Amino acid sequence: MAKKRKPTPHRHDTTPPWHLLECWQTTAWLKVDPKKGLEHEDAKARLQAYGSNAIQEQRGKTALAMFLEQFADFMILVLIAAAIISGWIGDLTDTLVIAIIVVLNAIIGFTQEFRAQRAVLALKQLASATAQVLRGGQVHTIPAHELVPGDLVILEAGNVVPADLKLPEVARLKVEEAALTGESLPVEKSSALIEELESPLGDRHNMAYKGTVATYGRGLGVVIATGMATELGKIAKLLEHGQDTKTPLQQRLAHFGKRLALAVLAICAMVYFIGVSRGEQPVLMFLTAISLAVAAIPEALPAVATVSLALGAGRMVKKQALVRRLPAVETLGSVTYICSDKTGTLTQNRMHAEKFYCEGAFGTGLGGAVSGHFGQALALNNDAYYVESGVLQGDPTEIALYEAAKDAGLDINVLNRTLPRIDEIPFDSERKRMTTLHAQGETFLAYCKGAPESVLPYCNSQWLNGGEQPLESAELLKIAVDMAAQGLRVLALAFRVFPEKPSGQPQDIEREFCFLGFVGLIDPPRPEAENAVALCKQAGIVPVMITGDHPATALAIAKRIGIAGDNDKVLTGTELAAMTVDAFEAQVEQVRVYARVAPEQKIKIVKALQDKGEFVAMTGDGVNDAPALRSANIGIAMGKIGTDVAREAAHMVLLDDNFATIVSAVREGRRIFDNIRKFIKYGMTCNSAEIWTLFLAPFLGLPVPLLPIHILWINLVTDGLPGLALAAEPEEQGLMQRPPRPPKESIFARGMWQHMLWIGLLMGGVSLFAQGWAFYTGDAHWQSMVFTVLSMSQMGHVLAIRSEHESFFRQGMLTNKPLLGAVVLTVALQMCVLYVPFLQVIFKTEALSLNELAFCLVLSSVVFWAVELEKWLRRRGWLYREREPGERKP
Repeated sequence: MAKKRKPTPHRHDTTPPWHLLECWQTTAWLKVDPKKGLEHEDAKARLQAYGSNAIQEQRGKTALAMFLEQFADFMILVLIAAAIISGWIGDLTDTLVIAIIVVLNAIIGFTQEFRAQRAVLALKQLASATAQVLRGGQVHTIPAHELVPGDLVILEAGNVVPADLKLPEVARLKVEEAALTGESLPVEKSSALIEELESPLGDRHNMAYKGTVATYGRGLGVVIATGMATELGKIAKLLEHGQDTKTPLQQRLAHFGKRLALAVLAICAMVYFIGVSRGEQPVLMFLTAISLAVAAIPEALPAVATVSLALGAGRMVKKQALVRRLPAVETLGSVTYICSDKTGTLTQNRMHAEKFYCEGAFGTGLGGAVSGHFGQALALNNDAYYVESGVLQGDPTEIALYEAAKDAGLDINVLNRTLPRIDEIPFDSERKRMTTLHAQGETFLAYCKGAPESVLPYCNSQWLNGGEQPLESAELLKIAVDMAAQGLRVLALAFRVFPEKPSGQPQDIEREFCFLGFVGLIDPPRPEAENAVALCKQAGIVPVMITGDHPATALAIAKRIGIAGDNDKVLTGTELAAMTVDAFEAQVEQVRVYARVAPEQKIKIVKALQDKGEFVAMTGDGVNDAPALRSANIGIAMGKIGTDVAREAAHMVLLDDNFATIVSAVREGRRIFDNIRKFIKYGMTCNSAEIWTLFLAPFLGLPVPLLPIHILWINLVTDGLPGLALAAEPEEQGLMQRPPRPPKESIFARGMWQHMLWIGLLMGGVSLFAQGWAFYTGDAHWQSMVFTVLSMSQMGHVLAIRSEHESFFRQGMLTNKPLLGAVVLTVALQMCVLYVPFLQVIFKTEALSLNELAFCLVLSSVVFWAVELEKWLRRRGWLYREREPGERKP
């Protein structure tokens, strides 16, 4: 008898055609309470049964594969083969030592790559999506991968649909399904039953599918499929062959490394043939040439860049900046403009209803308006709600209005029962208003709130002295402007009574309103915003405010925090729309405040600045901000109030929605890039010194100065440990006082390639001087001396290049303790190689006398003092001046 095949829970093999079921049938099939959702224990059990709600990705490299890849480099394989040949001929010690050094190099390379992979994985986990679910009768925010069939998911505009959903409740919900169906326009959803079994996905209006985007309205969905069982999971094979793209820096370094490798191989070939022609042993010269190639070819540069960028991104998370794409780390230092939202980013995002205009009079409280329509409008046209912890959740403006109504004595729970909401027209950036419809006995009440200029045109009367009076629009707009000039965000309130329920279309409800009054709200600037703006200006970065708020409100806040001066003006969205591209570009660099700007207009601002050669960081939080975030050089989404769509489009997410965090990220990005430059400068200078030493020795009549084991030792210990410790170097003095780095500037600019050339030549020169002096004076220790001079001069070099300008003595020895420890350890290891007897045998060294050691140390210090002289000349502007980036325009 054949064994019965055990069904795989994750595949939902026996699931019904969900789009044909009634809502009660769906919840019954999935055994979920449609009012309370799943209980927590039930959800945990289902997660075990169905698995994670995730699309399976291509498996990453295992640790073993990563380690073995360290030996896959062609030159490493040649070196191993040469060592085996050498051991077979008779020099077994060299073979063992070379094998040990190669393995140690592989361990260091593996450690770097493994750390980078872990750091990138940690960033991915931090950036994972979340979902709002109803469990146990309470709303919870959970990681989207923890969703299970039967969960009740709350959808709002801007959410990425986290799983396949059946929709029992919708409020004008529209979903963009282009990624799944190819439909270019958002599809309006409904809970109506579908009767066609084979209806295509695009026609199933009572369903929402994983990976699509809610662009308008709200809805409640029951999870019917997760992970690979979703429609998106079924086409996941299209994603299997995706590869991680390299950052621009990695690409440039890889390209440079390939070109340099050809030059190094040519020099190594010359070293080999010149040595053999002078009578040196072919095997020794072959090992020497290959060892030099292994040491000098910078195949690790792209990997080092990845480690630095990934670990730097990890440090940024601690400063509340989550980097979603590694190139953002290296490009942060090039930002010249930061275009920031006002609310919540520059301000505290804690609105307070400070001033009221109602029935023709101002007040700081609701007073007699509590029992009337004005107070009811505040309370009922509102989506704020309390969660189980007793915290009021929702949009900051709505929370302020809710609290104002509550503080004035309104019992909002009673209001919601006596005047239940039966329909709504959600707020959107085009209409700039929100309307709710409520049942009142046999009649119906509509309450509207929004920007004064978007509400007043739909009013034909105003509420005065307990009744409707003729509307005085011009006078009311003047009052709104005066309130906004005080830095208040002004909202207009209006209402209308319907004898019969209207059709629900906006044009039927939003007309012939009776104006109720204004609410003036204040969102004070963040305490740290003013200092952050000042720091931006010092760093050559222009801060710009872009807001949908009233122009007077925007300008008042901008002046208070230093973005705008007394003579600066505001450019409104209406004015921007009327401008041609050329006219706008002519003045875009002078505008500091944009108000009443639609999200779509942010793209116009970004492109105009980019056309002028600026490097733009742009913040955003809404669905419509996503195109501008993609267009910006650095797109920055809000972590608290941002939509899923905005976060997906962004390069970086502010976990605290704070403008000061952007400035901190720019500072950290500059530090990381500086340290990558220092590592490259150190490694390439040391490599060039080794090449010069071996290449020039025959032309000076000197024997081969270093053995293969010496070269590999220098590459392992001297180049490795101190170079890696440079990543811990603190930021340079004046980091945020210098102008942004041009984005297309070579990493070798500003004197770096000249430094690598002449300091490398100097390092090789002092090593050859030590060899020549010892060799021609008959000193038998000449090889140990050149080995020591080359090693120790690299230690002096790494201490001196900690800053491009500042003196080592001003920096102090203890400001980078990991580097100091690496230098001390390297010096100690070098002394062990010289003076420990069994290591002398392995490394073919001799103990130097005190005078010889002192001579080597003095010669080695020449490099340190030469770099200090170079920095002294730079500080006075006498060296590399033409390579410094130009000052920003005022």
